[in-house]
Amino acid sequence: MGGGTTEKRSVPAAGAVVSHARFVAAGVLASRLAGLARTKVISYLLGLSGPGDVVTAAFRVPNLLQNLLGDQAMSAAFIPIYSRLLAEGKREQAGRFAGAVFGLLLAAMGVLVLAGVLAAPVLVAVLNPGFLVDAARVTAGTQHFDRYPLAVTAARIVFPMAGLLVLAAWAQGVLNSHRRFFLPYIAPVLWNAAIIAMLVGAAFELGIVPATAGLDSLARLVLAGCIGALVGGLLQLAVQLPLVLRSMGPLRPTLSLRAPHVMASLRALGPALAGRGVVQLSFYLDQVLSSALYPGALIALQNGVLFYNLPFAVFATSVAASELPELAAGRSDPAALAERLRLGLRQVLFLVAPSTVGYLAFGSLVAGVLAGGRFGSAEQRLVYLVLAAYTLGMPASAPSRLLQNAFFALQDTASPARIAAVRVAVAALIGGGLMLGFDRVPVAALGVAAQPGDPIFLGAVGLALGSAIGAWVELLLLDRRLSARLGVSIAPWRLAAPMLANAIITALPAAAVWWLLRERVWLLQVIAVPGLFAGLYLALAHRRQSPELRRWLGRGG
Repeated sequence: MGGGTTEKRSVPAAGAVVSHARFVAAGVLASRLAGLARTKVISYLLGLSGPGDVVTAAFRVPNLLQNLLGDQAMSAAFIPIYSRLLAEGKREQAGRFAGAVFGLLLAAMGVLVLAGVLAAPVLVAVLNPGFLVDAARVTAGTQHFDRYPLAVTAARIVFPMAGLLVLAAWAQGVLNSHRRFFLPYIAPVLWNAAIIAMLVGAAFELGIVPATAGLDSLARLVLAGCIGALVGGLLQLAVQLPLVLRSMGPLRPTLSLRAPHVMASLRALGPALAGRGVVQLSFYLDQVLSSALYPGALIALQNGVLFYNLPFAVFATSVAASELPELAAGRSDPAALAERLRLGLRQVLFLVAPSTVGYLAFGSLVAGVLAGGRFGSAEQRLVYLVLAAYTLGMPASAPSRLLQNAFFALQDTASPARIAAVRVAVAALIGGGLMLGFDRVPVAALGVAAQPGDPIFLGAVGLALGSAIGAWVELLLLDRRLSARLGVSIAPWRLAAPMLANAIITALPAAAVWWLLRERVWLLQVIAVPGLFAGLYLALAHRRQSPELRRWLGRGG
């Protein structure tokens, strides 16, 4: 494998990195659209119901392992070291390091998955304490479905999925370090496709009609979807392994802590897990709090997050993922790292700015994608309000992702962890307080008729607002710390201001068209209004010769 060579690989130019970002964006977009299709199917079949909450809760319990030991841990503790070894021409050491990390992950996930399956009743109760009072509510006649026993069974089915997805994240880390971006980011399409196939197949097999189906029938659909998730996790790993082996050579898993750089990786992993764990704590605090609300709040939050993550994941993740190996390889020059960071931030904000304005202005049209079956106008209004609340934090969350990667490239995983802890505290305190106030207001008070069943309240909107405020606190602290570390000011909000202004200007004509089409069918509105908005924004950027637009189109250096 050429372990004796000392030839160093040159760092790609900015244009090459943006080209990589386009591959990441294409893969992420495909996977997110598949996720949207999955959510559409779940919403159509389950609506904002108790079984719908169970789907969300069941996936989140084992996803704790995936998020802790998957994407963020690979970004902080694996990719910087593996990429640097490749850049230094030490392919043999890189292969041994990757094999040791794989072996240790495999062993750790085996133990944790088994423990999770056995402890599922406790984990579901801890993360969803509101589920524990469902039985009493059902007995009292104030609620129609007990979510707890179904959530335990569902969590046990999908826990092994978490282990498969962590290993898939390792494969993604290897491929990203070799500048192969498209396949690992499109692989989640298979996960979503497997869930959709199982849900649709089970609905046909059981003869379920969503509008009239009983809750017991919906519970059987939940279990079918969980089996699909397990199969999808296996497919997501399997599709990447052939390219991994072609890129890095033979895989030799070991459990040795003496393999090259393994201890350095583990030392970086601790703070990374703490930081990621703190961020995940924010999501799980939302889950704990929303589980105490009426059935439907948990899945409403999940649906809002799904729409929010569509542009966020496509644009912020694509640039952050493609930049990390380059930041790690060139971290010795603070001035150059700061300039590359600004380039990446401009590239992210160029498309995040119109996404923010578009969701705030036209998000109710977007939420209409889920309409049909058990998902009515009240559900649509609640999901839009949750989405709008989360969107207020998007101009902060997107740059934060890139700033965190800059810390990882500098092998500083402690600073993002401490700052994330502050974010969680702010989001929990503010979001929890707002939730209590908003939960007194039913969606029906907004003049929207709800379908028969459990009432729908606005408590989830308060949690989303708390998350948005926490995101801005995190960005300010990350920028302050990183600017001090590099000796130059980053200030992402200054880069975002003109792009947000352009987005607001181009949203006004689209809003006028929406008013003219207000009596037309939804499909015409959702094609014409966002399409006109996006076209005008890109046309204005083209007229002003935006370098960010040229780079996304592959015409800039």
